[in-house]
Amino acid sequence: MTASVSLPKKIRYTLELVKFSHSLFALPFALSAFLVASRGHFSFKTLLWVVLCVVLARTAAMAFNRLADARFDGENPRTQNRHIPAGLLSKSYVTTLTVVSGVGFILAASQFNRLSLWLSPLCLAVLFAYSLAKRFTDYTQIILGFCLGMAPIGAVIAATGRITMASMILATAVQFWVAGFDLLYALQDLDFDRSKGLRSLPVKIGFLKTFSLSAGFHLVFWALLALYGWMEGMGLYYWIGWALSGAILAWEHRTIREDLRKVNAAFFTANGLLSVFFLIFVAVDLYF
Repeated sequence: MTASVSLPKKIRYTLELVKFSHSLFALPFALSAFLVASRGHFSFKTLLWVVLCVVLARTAAMAFNRLADARFDGENPRTQNRHIPAGLLSKSYVTTLTVVSGVGFILAASQFNRLSLWLSPLCLAVLFAYSLAKRFTDYTQIILGFCLGMAPIGAVIAATGRITMASMILATAVQFWVAGFDLLYALQDLDFDRSKGLRSLPVKIGFLKTFSLSAGFHLVFWALLALYGWMEGMGLYYWIGWALSGAILAWEHRTIREDLRKVNAAFFTANGLLSVFFLIFVAVDLYF
C-alpha cells in the first residue's frame, strides 16, 4: 500500500505518525531554559539548532515507539488505525525515519560543544528505552517524564556548555508534569494493558489512585517551577505565568474527573497551552 502513496500524503502520514503537533509539550520548556540560561542574548543560528535537536530527537523516539508497539497497536481497538498496523506506512520506512532522525540529532548536537555531542547518543538510548519499558517496569510514566525532562538540560548545555543546578530543577519539574498527564492518558488503555501483561503505574495502582497520584505529581511540578523561578531570579511576569500554569492544571484535572472521555481534548489543550504560555511569560519577563 505504501508504494502507491503520494509524497504529500506520505509527509502528512509521517507528521501524524510522530504526532508532530505534540512538540508543543517539550519544545517550549527547552526554549524557555535556553532563553533564561542565555539571559536573552543568543544567536538565532544557535536557537535554530536547538529547535532542530528537539524535533529530531522527538521524531526518532516516536518513530521507534511506533515500531516497538506495532503489534500491540494492531490489537488495541483504540490504536489499530495507526499508520503501521493500518498499512499506511511500512516498517522499513519508519525504521529509515528512525535512523535518519537519530543521526541528524547527533549531528545537530555536535554544533554546540563537546558535552552536547558526547551526551547525544546517551540521550537517544534513553529515548529508545522508554518504548520498551512497559515490558519490564511499572514506572513507564516516570521514564517518559525523564525523557522530556532532558530537553531543558540539553538546551542549557547548548547555551552555556554545562549543566546547571537550575536546569536540573526545571528538568525535574518537567518530569513530574509529563508523568502526571501521562498517568491520566494511560487510563484509556488500562484494561487492554492488563490483558496483554503490559506494565504501567495505572495498571499497578488502579483507576482511582491514578487520579490522586497525577494530582500529586502536578503539585510537585508547580512547586519546582516556583523553585526554578526563585533560583533564576525571575520577575513579575514569570510569576504570572507560574500562577496561570497552576490554573490550567486545575482545569485539566477537573475536566477529566468529570468525564474521562474528554481526556484527549483536555490532554492536548491544557498541556499545550501550559507549555506555550510558560514560554511566552518567560520571554516577556526577560525582555520587558
